[in-house]
Amino acid sequence: MTYIVTDACIRCKFTDCVEVCPVDCFYEGENMLVIHPDECIDCGVCEPECPVEAIKPDTEDDPDGKWLALNSKYAEVWPNITVKKDPPPDYQKFETETGKLEKYFSPEPPKD
Repeated sequence: MTYIVTDACIRCKFTDCVEVCPVDCFYEGENMLVIHPDECIDCGVCEPECPVEAIKPDTEDDPDGKWLALNSKYAEVWPNITVKKDPPPDYQKFETETGKLEKYFSPEPPKD
């Protein structure tokens, strides 16, 4: 098992989780984070840190493997993130929205 980041992170991109990760397995895209499944040690300390509940065990919220595949793919190309950053200024508009993958996902790395 590994932890994965799901679409609740898209356009919210809270980074509270990266500060508690003991193995620095988070990677940052333009509008979301992912977890590198080969680096995650399944400790679970990141899960309660996410205010939008975007972090889940892959066995709980990913029956078809879609989120595990997305996390795996982008952890290989996006830069590692190890320090907390401010969320996007408009995050509140997106916190409770569902179906964000199809509407907003960006495969690009962060612009800063």
